[in-house]
Amino acid sequence: MENTTRINLTPDYQTCRIINGGWQLSEGHKLQGQHDFTSVLKAFHQLAERGFTTFDCADIYTGVEELIGQFILERRASSGKDDVQVHTKFVPDLSALSEVDYHYVERIIARSLKRLNKEQLDLVQFHWWDYQIPGCLDIAGHLVRLKEKGMIKNLGTTNFDTAHLQQLVDAGYPLVSNQTQYSVLDRRPEREMVEFCQRNGVKLLCYGSLAGGFLSESWLGKPAPQSLENRSLVKYRLIIDDSVGWDGYQQLLCLMKEIGDRIGCSLSNVAVMYVLNKPAVGAAIVGTRSERHIASNEKVFSSRLSSEDIQRIDDFLNRHSIPDGEPFGLEREEGNKHRNIMKMNLNDE
Repeated sequence: MENTTRINLTPDYQTCRIINGGWQLSEGHKLQGQHDFTSVLKAFHQLAERGFTTFDCADIYTGVEELIGQFILERRASSGKDDVQVHTKFVPDLSALSEVDYHYVERIIARSLKRLNKEQLDLVQFHWWDYQIPGCLDIAGHLVRLKEKGMIKNLGTTNFDTAHLQQLVDAGYPLVSNQTQYSVLDRRPEREMVEFCQRNGVKLLCYGSLAGGFLSESWLGKPAPQSLENRSLVKYRLIIDDSVGWDGYQQLLCLMKEIGDRIGCSLSNVAVMYVLNKPAVGAAIVGTRSERHIASNEKVFSSRLSSEDIQRIDDFLNRHSIPDGEPFGLEREEGNKHRNIMKMNLNDE
C-alpha cells in the first residue's frame, strides 16, 4: 500500500484515507454511560492538527452534526482555519419514502448546513431503505439540483447495492463514492461492487473495518459473549457468525496480531490497512471518541503490509464463508436477523 494519507475522489476534491467516523457518538449507538464530549472535541482538534480533517456523519446520527458544527466553529475561532471536510448523509425515513419530494430534500440539506455551520456540504451520501418503494431516482435528481444550486459539492451513496448504483450512473447521477461495509469479516463488496466501482471511477468509503471494535486485541482469546452492550456490536457479531464463526474469528485475530507484532503495529491497524489495500477503496471510516485513537490512526500510515501479509490473510479468509448477497442486502431483507436490529425512522428522534 502507498502510505499516502489522502486520496482524490475527483480531480478537485481530496479526502483523508482515514475518515473520522461519528456513528458511535450518536444517541442511537447507546454506549454504556455518557459520552465525554469535552474529550471528544479535544480529540477532534488534535486529529485536525495532525491532518485528519475529514469527518463522517449523517442527518440521522442524533446530535452528531451539531457536535461537528460546534467543532468547526471552535477551529475557525482558535486557528483561523476552515479546513474541516464533512461527509454527511441524506437518509429519509422508511415511513416517509413515498412522501419525499424536492422541498423535503431541500429542507433536510438546509438543516444539515445549519447544524454543521457550513455554506456547502463537501459530500452528501444518499440512502434509500426500500427499493420496492418508487422514487429513488427522482430523489437522486433533487440532490443533483441542490448540487447545481451550490448547497452540495459532491454526491455519493451509502449502502447501495451494485444494481442500483448502476441505475444511478445510467441516469447520469454524478456518483463519486459509495459508503459500504467492508472488512476482513465482511467481503460482500468483492462479489460485484469492486469491479463496478473500478469501471466507473467510484471510490468505496468503508465502514465496519474494525467491526465495531471486534477487530482488536481486547477480544483476543475471549469466549463468545452472552450479551453485548450496543447495537453496533450485535450487528458485527452477526457478521462473525455468518463468515468465520467464533473459532475462526479467534484464529483470524491471532494471525493479524502476529503480522502486527512483526511490523510494529496493532491488529486493529492491520485490519484497517488490509481494507485500504483493496481495489476501489478510497478510505476507511474509523470511529473516534477520544485522544487514544489518534496515535492508532497515525500508525496506519507509518506501517506497511507486504503482499505476503495480505496473501496470508486472503488465504485464511478464502477457507471461510462470505455473508450472503450484495452489500446491505441482508440488512434490507424483511424478517432477516440483520434487518431486525436496524432503526429506519430516525429523523424526528
